[in-house]
Amino acid sequence: MIENKPLRRVAAMVLAGVARAITGVRPIWQGCAPSKRQRIYFANHASHGDFILLSTCLPPEERQRTRAVAGADYWRKNRIRHVLARDLLNTVLVERTGAERAQDPMAIMLGALEEGHSLIIFPEGTRNMTGEPLLPFRSGLYNLAFARPDVELVPCWIENMSRVLPKGAFLPVPLLCRVIFGTPVELGPDEDRHVFLQRAQHALLELNPEHQRSLNHG
Repeated sequence: MIENKPLRRVAAMVLAGVARAITGVRPIWQGCAPSKRQRIYFANHASHGDFILLSTCLPPEERQRTRAVAGADYWRKNRIRHVLARDLLNTVLVERTGAERAQDPMAIMLGALEEGHSLIIFPEGTRNMTGEPLLPFRSGLYNLAFARPDVELVPCWIENMSRVLPKGAFLPVPLLCRVIFGTPVELGPDEDRHVFLQRAQHALLELNPEHQRSLNHG
């Protein structure tokens, strides 16, 4: 495993430059501002390029200490993907299928937080290939909020990335993208898991410009 931090910094800069060149991505800090606080950025998920786009929108210092949580089943499928994810992208790989798990995903994510990293997670658990704006949230976001109430939870809506890099595509399509950062969400005292997940999902959906337009024309 490569432990060359300068190499990872260069890789992050190159990826950010490529992402900006293809998508012209710009951050919209709608409900919060860049911060040195440890955070969990939770976002909608429609493309394997989502975490690169979100990371590109973070200030360089925050980008360096923020790691994306990704499915080990995809990124360990072949050696090239595994090396990219582990050594250059510095992702936190978790096994999503219970029967195949050698390690508890929560333990892996909490370990990364204990090391001082911020995280990018996708609460839907998999890419959304349906016509719905969001899939139901899985329990991971609630479990992280319960275990680490000191870490800020920031909803982030990634706009247009599913059109830039649709499923099965090898080359990206140049389109303008935005990442909209919303107001942080907190777990309330004794708040029910389902209530919290629905509230967090609603906070994310409220950032979707298409959702806002549908409400305005409804």
